[in-house]
Amino acid sequence: MKQEEQQFLNDLDKKLWNAADRLRSNVDAAEYKHVVLGLIFLKYVSDAFDERRQEVEDMLRDEDHDYGVLRANYDSDEEYEQTIREEQEIRDYYTEKNVFWVPALARWKTLRDNANLSPGSKITITNGKKEEYEFRSVAKLIDDALEAIEKENPRLKGVLDKRYAQRHIDASVLIGLINHISEIPFQHKSLGAKDILGHVYEYFLGEFALAEGKKGGQYFTPKSIVGLIVEMLQPYKGRVYDPAMGSGGFFVQSEKFIEQHGGKLGNISVYGQESNPTTWRLAAMNMAIRGIDFNFGNEPANSFSSDKHPDLRADFVMANPPFNMKEWNSGVKEDDPRWQYGTPPANNANFAWMQHMLYHLAPNGSMALLLANGSMSSNTNNEGEIRKNLIEADRVECMVALPGQLFTNTQIPACIWFLARTKQGGKQKELADPNSDKGNNPVLRDRSGEVLFIDARSLGYMKDRILRDFSEDDIRKIADTFHAWRNDVIASEAKQSLYEDIPGFCKSATLDEIKKHDYVLTPGRYVGAVEEEDDGEPFADKMQRLTTQLKEQFEQSDTLEAEIKKNLAGLGYEV
Repeated sequence: MKQEEQQFLNDLDKKLWNAADRLRSNVDAAEYKHVVLGLIFLKYVSDAFDERRQEVEDMLRDEDHDYGVLRANYDSDEEYEQTIREEQEIRDYYTEKNVFWVPALARWKTLRDNANLSPGSKITITNGKKEEYEFRSVAKLIDDALEAIEKENPRLKGVLDKRYAQRHIDASVLIGLINHISEIPFQHKSLGAKDILGHVYEYFLGEFALAEGKKGGQYFTPKSIVGLIVEMLQPYKGRVYDPAMGSGGFFVQSEKFIEQHGGKLGNISVYGQESNPTTWRLAAMNMAIRGIDFNFGNEPANSFSSDKHPDLRADFVMANPPFNMKEWNSGVKEDDPRWQYGTPPANNANFAWMQHMLYHLAPNGSMALLLANGSMSSNTNNEGEIRKNLIEADRVECMVALPGQLFTNTQIPACIWFLARTKQGGKQKELADPNSDKGNNPVLRDRSGEVLFIDARSLGYMKDRILRDFSEDDIRKIADTFHAWRNDVIASEAKQSLYEDIPGFCKSATLDEIKKHDYVLTPGRYVGAVEEEDDGEPFADKMQRLTTQLKEQFEQSDTLEAEIKKNLAGLGYEV
């Protein structure tokens, strides 16, 4: 992103968050994000509709266009203008461009211009024909606007949170919020409306996660972690699945990855599941504002007890499930076909998530999931046996140890597991980078019997006093290492770079080596220590020099201590 674009977005973030945050004391903390994000969604779909509406008008007024309206066919300007207005209300013009049809009641201008009305006032709505709407309250108007959008757009059914009137928010608070959101400029000379809205939405999710602490993490995964996983898996084409999707961060980053590499968003199909109703709505709204076609099931549901995609076999599976979740198996049979590598313990869902994801993985698919570090070494309650079975079945492809302080909601050390149904290799046409040179597309080599270990604990930087983050260089270093190990030839800046073990950072280990470590998958056991640069001084000479230096420092310390005691005694103090 250009510096000017980034500055525009940063200024917009600060302005909107500060404005909205001032209103937070008037709204219950648990409801605040839904109040704000619902209005942001309403503003965006209305702006996108208005943008397309202007395009339709320009097209209709262009007499050389196939759909142009000829002025000569009308007796008066009034009749001609009326025809233009009626044509602009034909929904096919909007749906053909994947723009939500927004009825007149739900358009932002209607909301903004009538928010201050007194109860009982009449609003004239022109939606192809004139209708009257009785205003009761600004909260009821918002609910009715959202209801109208849902009714006109079936894929939003049950997605929008239409409870503004139930929340009993003071009208002045809602009016103030509407006025502030009205200032969101969804137009920029080089950034599209979808890009701006998507950025604002993602920024607000991150701020809410920080404000809510542990609870907020249920719908927000750090962007750099999501970006790292997407860069490593490279989902160019196929079915993408997240069984613990939160607000849909993996899908958003997949979209960005595809756009950055010249692919088409329509090449992927998005499937997800989420048990928390409010988070499920946030995810669906997140997809809707970005124009991503999605299937999140017909309702929020538990992935273990009510799998909404039982027949799905995805090409890419990515997830950040809750760490070490207890009591997850209510309504789940012990002989469930998903537990191919062993029955997960009832007090920890880590290996339940892993096997659920493997079950939904296509024969040539790849998957990644974030788990607590304990998953790499625990031997309690059948976990060690499951891990052993996964390793011996050659499902584990790569292990990445992460630095601490990456998450807003937990300080538990984490790692990333990368698994595959097959590691035999072969040309991956569906994964080929369309921008790469002909004949230089990724060719997966046979990695059977090998596991790549990456220790990334020393990477990253402190973005503030609390949180660590990965830089683009950090992400590139990890991803390029994985691709160099995985591919015979990789399409990147390095061109045809080949993998090499780097002490202290990465190691390609055999299954026999892993067996010698009792099937523990902690990268630190395999990568070893960082090699120190040889300064040319023989070890014996260096030890003699350092020992002499240490002795001199001890003597200086004794001399200093005696001098301090002498001075204190002169002041009348005994030591």
